[in-house]
Amino acid sequence: MQTKQQTTSIGFLGVLTLIFITLKLTGYITWSWWWVLSPLWLPLAVLLTTAAFIAIVAHTVGKK
Repeated sequence: MQTKQQTTSIGFLGVLTLIFITLKLTGYITWSWWWVLSPLWLPLAVLLTTAAFIAIVAHTVGKK
């Protein structure tokens, strides 16, 4: 019987967030915390913006 091994990884955006946090805490960058944590919220913002754009276009096209 074979067993599946499940692996988890932090991913590129997780690693990037950790790098930004480390650089911020050590003083190498003076960015605001919004930009330091942007790899966490930026994909969601892009998704919501795209969804809103599609909804607006669908609503506009549906009126004709």
